[in-house]
Amino acid sequence: MKMTMHIDEDVLARVMKITGAKTKTQAVKHALADMARRHKMKELFSQGLGMTPDELKAEFAPTAADQLDNHGLMVAEPQAPYGRARPARQ
Repeated sequence: MKMTMHIDEDVLARVMKITGAKTKTQAVKHALADMARRHKMKELFSQGLGMTPDELKAEFAPTAADQLDNHGLMVAEPQAPYGRARPARQ
């Protein structure tokens, strides 16, 4: 859906840097998904959870959509963690 929004440019630039998003749209999508995930976690934690470790893992496991690259194609390898990669030992 297309829409016009007024977003603080400094905040948007920061989100793009943090997430590595190449476009403003990607940054907004990432921020919205993260906000929804955090709210869901807050709701579950406030209910005392009542879930087993396996149920928690399944609830917050990455979805197929999380494995898509910037063009909507499936990624062959999982994303690298934040930060610098350790050099391979020889």
